[in-house]
Amino acid sequence: MKHIISKSIIGFSLVLSLASCKKSDSPLTKVTPSNLDSIASNYYEQYLKLYPLDATAQGDLRYNDQLPITIDKDFISGEVAFYRSVEKQLENVDYKNLSDEDKVVYDVLNFTLKDKIQAYDYHPEYIPFTQFGGLPLNFPLYGSGEGSQPFKTEKDYSDWLKRMEKFPDWMNAATDNFREGISNKMVLPKKLVAKMIPQMRAEEIITADLDKNIFYGPIRNFPKDFSKEQKDRFSKLYKDAITQKIIPAYTKMGDFLEKEYLPKARDTDGYNSLPNGKEIYQYYAKSWTTTDKTPEEINKIGLQQVAMLRAEMEKVKQQVGFSGTLEEFISYVKTDPKAMPYKTSKEALDAFNGILTKITPKLKTMFSVTPKTKFEIRQTEKFREASASAEYIQGTPDGKRPGIFYVPLPDPSKFNVTSGMESLFLHEAIPGHHYQVSLQQENTRLPKFMRFGWFGAYGEGWAHYCETLGPEFGLYTDPYQKMGYLSDQMLRAVRLVVDTGLHTGRMTREEAIKYFLSNISYDEGGATAEVERYMAMPGQALGYKIGSLRIRELREKYQKELGSEFSLAKFHDEILNQGCLPLDVLNRKMELWAQKQK
Repeated sequence: MKHIISKSIIGFSLVLSLASCKKSDSPLTKVTPSNLDSIASNYYEQYLKLYPLDATAQGDLRYNDQLPITIDKDFISGEVAFYRSVEKQLENVDYKNLSDEDKVVYDVLNFTLKDKIQAYDYHPEYIPFTQFGGLPLNFPLYGSGEGSQPFKTEKDYSDWLKRMEKFPDWMNAATDNFREGISNKMVLPKKLVAKMIPQMRAEEIITADLDKNIFYGPIRNFPKDFSKEQKDRFSKLYKDAITQKIIPAYTKMGDFLEKEYLPKARDTDGYNSLPNGKEIYQYYAKSWTTTDKTPEEINKIGLQQVAMLRAEMEKVKQQVGFSGTLEEFISYVKTDPKAMPYKTSKEALDAFNGILTKITPKLKTMFSVTPKTKFEIRQTEKFREASASAEYIQGTPDGKRPGIFYVPLPDPSKFNVTSGMESLFLHEAIPGHHYQVSLQQENTRLPKFMRFGWFGAYGEGWAHYCETLGPEFGLYTDPYQKMGYLSDQMLRAVRLVVDTGLHTGRMTREEAIKYFLSNISYDEGGATAEVERYMAMPGQALGYKIGSLRIRELREKYQKELGSEFSLAKFHDEILNQGCLPLDVLNRKMELWAQKQK
């Protein structure tokens, strides 16, 4: 899902931001709230000042001209001091006398603060970005006019100009941090740095031909009501900013990475080879799964899941009468014409709409609360279709924009249902991300930090759990669709084995790619990109399967305990009614719910 993914190794918290905010000019104001509601709302208000790009992404335009250097030492010490001050405020709250709902709010805020503070113990700022994420990769999308930065008014154009002017300061700070990482032996693998250099030199970023430069997009697409004088003025200002600030900043970073950083980068693949690497990886595993499971426990769960799913795939292999090995079958379905039944985009989109029609009657028995936000299925736009994957883009809380499930169909005749068509819909669309995210955003009773918050183990875990509802919806009756579902489950199981394998030193990058390809029908390029993503973001890939298994365990536990008192619709409503939660907080919440059912 295209969601504000929280904390890449980058500089922490959601889609991270930029340029200098020293202690002396910190945007934080001193407030001493006394009750939980005001503590929570004040926390988020100050947090958005610290991370104005998050505010922009949520449609809050107040800080659209700001770009603090969130990777700067002074910024980080001010940020940590702020989190500690909120922790102190929480200590004055009478937890015992809070309502059940407020106890959840307290628990989520408490977890969030402790997690953010602990992250900085391990100096994520020494690796300010990677080939997979970070400001230099996100900045062009903001500046293109196609992202969340608005370009509708004169102020919008001036706001972005200020952000562009501050961008070189962020890049200089990143260079300083990479150097500090070198001196502390906290560096990226050479194999990843080699991918970052061409990213900094991408033609659409550093071309002086402004008609082809991504940052000139807003100038190519002025609002209709702009006067000639406005257009001429901004054309010149943007040309100057791009040629004097943006292009030199990217060029300089590309040269630094190639000449200075790459020779000092490491030949190893996992975090285990870094100083204190074992503890750092344990932290990331805990942070991304929101549980206390150790990397060893997670690895074991992954191996068990892979073995179980291989046995299920064997059954499908027999069902279609394939006589080779399972690896050969996984490879065979990539090219089997029966797995590619569509000739036109319309046929494929009609099939997705057909899934929605088929599951709609059953949705009423599984959920009694459904989103007000409208939902649409659309083909991904041509300009980005070739490299895009299927995704869900959430609607706006005011209902003006629907939640959209985007499907790329560059060649409909090659769209393979064993890539998980029915399971993909349940995960990305309904009842997966669309139900969860919409209900969370629509719930105005939630404090804002929870309405717009995200825990991958819960959010992706819920969507992955929704795939397992297929049989109850009457799906997966076709063996190729069943294989697609098993492949989707397998991808998340393999991630548990590979992520923990890489970062505990049990697996090299090459072994991980080989293991990936023996269980999932990706090509080598796709498998390599996945494995390198896990190398860049330790622990991030663990949340999906761990979250899904937790929700399934809770369901089975309470079905058994409550017997005839158990209602699946009420269970799902309770899981979803306070948005994304750390899994251990979800446990406590569901235990209280179960007691009330009795």
